[in-house]
Amino acid sequence: MIRKDSTMTTHDASASKQGAARSTAPRPGAAERDGGSGSGVRTLVFLRDRGIIVLWIVLVAIFAFWASPYFFTLANAALIANAAALTAVFAAAVAVGILSGALDLSIPGSATMGAVVGATIIHNGGPAWAGILAGLAVGAAVGAVNGVLVLRGLNPLVVTIASLTVLGGLAQLVAGGVPITGITQLGWMGSTSYFGIPAPVFVVAVVYLAGWLFLTKTRSGGRLLGVGGNIDAVRRVGINADRYRVLGFILSGLCAAIGGLLVTATTTQASPNPSVDLLFSALTAVALSGMPLTGGRGSLPRVLVGALIIATIASALIIRGIQPYWSTIATGVLLVLALGFERLMSRAVANRLAPPPRATLDGASTTHIPAQEA
Repeated sequence: MIRKDSTMTTHDASASKQGAARSTAPRPGAAERDGGSGSGVRTLVFLRDRGIIVLWIVLVAIFAFWASPYFFTLANAALIANAAALTAVFAAAVAVGILSGALDLSIPGSATMGAVVGATIIHNGGPAWAGILAGLAVGAAVGAVNGVLVLRGLNPLVVTIASLTVLGGLAQLVAGGVPITGITQLGWMGSTSYFGIPAPVFVVAVVYLAGWLFLTKTRSGGRLLGVGGNIDAVRRVGINADRYRVLGFILSGLCAAIGGLLVTATTTQASPNPSVDLLFSALTAVALSGMPLTGGRGSLPRVLVGALIIATIASALIIRGIQPYWSTIATGVLLVLALGFERLMSRAVANRLAPPPRATLDGASTTHIPAQEA
């Protein structure tokens, strides 16, 4: 009896080892399939993260013929750069908020309030630098308030929409309901050109360079991206995630105020009416860059290219004599297509990276379902 049990045990162990060997042995063609998958993933990631650059180059080539001979000129390039700069600075405000995990919809309000406060100081005889500092301080303060309210458990979208409404009313109150005109003291950063390049281009270049260095070369920037990607993981390693969430709102408000001051410098007036169109264009530029609205991943240089695409399309339509509202329609279509493309590419990459089905001892298989699809 004892011998029979021993024989059965030995047989079972042998079967288990053979089954384990079969389950762990490489399947025919697995190496080839894995290699192909790796190449496919690299292609998908390239399209997701670099496709926007290819798109811009293709558009420039098409418009160079379609809107010839006026499109492909230095004068028009300067106009495109100037328009892209104004969109890009607001897109930076949107991008920083998204990267830190929150979509800030109060950006038009922060821009308007910062511009109105700065213009009021200058209009009343104050120095230009004081107006600029005051405008920037307003933007940062608005971001700080938004961040603190979100930390209290309020929904970020509700908080920032409410902030947009309040700031619009306050701007009307400060400005007396009318635009503050005659702000020529900021011409050096708005209506002036240096070496044939509009001044806003230099301002935006500084903003983007500083933002890129902060996000990619500093510990605080890396932590801010971590908060946007996985706040629970950041907290588990002992980092004060709340501090970086507030920092994201502050930087977003600061970029918005810079944008408001740039618009004032370009038009020589500060309007008390928040422009939702600016937010719409900024969102489109961010979406074109492939940045997911969930945060944690993105690139400021690609956001800049997104702004260039919007300005390039608008310029070509104007040269062809097409009504301006078609530019707005094109921007809206681009926004939808960009969001859909980013979602499609992200899902394709996730599916390619998912492990293959695992064979079990009874011949069945188990399939891994990606977390985002579960």
